Amino acid sequence: MPEKLVDVLKHDAVVLHTFPVTIGGEEAEVDDSNFQAKAAQAAAHARLVPAEDYDKLNTRIHVSRGGPLKPYGDDRDLMIETKPSLEQGVREHAYLLWERDGCPEGRADEYWHQAHEHHLRERAYVLWEQEGRPEGRGDEYWHRTVNFEQD
Repeated sequence: MPEKLVDVLKHDAVVLHTFPVTIGGEEAEVDDSNFQAKAAQAAAHARLVPAEDYDKLNTRIHVSRGGPLKPYGDDRDLMIETKPSLEQGVREHAYLLWERDGCPEGRADEYWHQAHEHHLRERAYVLWEQEGRPEGRGDEYWHRTVNFEQD
């Protein structure tokens, strides 16, 4: 899967955070604007700035850093990951759930699905909350979160 680092900047060109962004499958052909758009969505999910300031954020492809693709720029625990780290986080959560239930045999898939759904619901809730908790639109935030993770 194509992966790039994308800087999210305030209007004064100060980098707020650099996100590792993954798009599509191995064969996907995407241009930089796809990565930048997903980083902007990630900034909204992470609530880097108040909602009224989202339209003042800019993005750019990060090119001046070597090493592994890891976020930097602030010390908050953002809910943004590359697909491999998302999968690792879900696996770790599933393992904790499995241990809590006494390590039952043959139920690994059940615990993985439970952990993944918890992760998605947590992200959808954050998005719903940041947009003012609109009544009757919970499904919309669920679908937006699922679609965001599938891109």
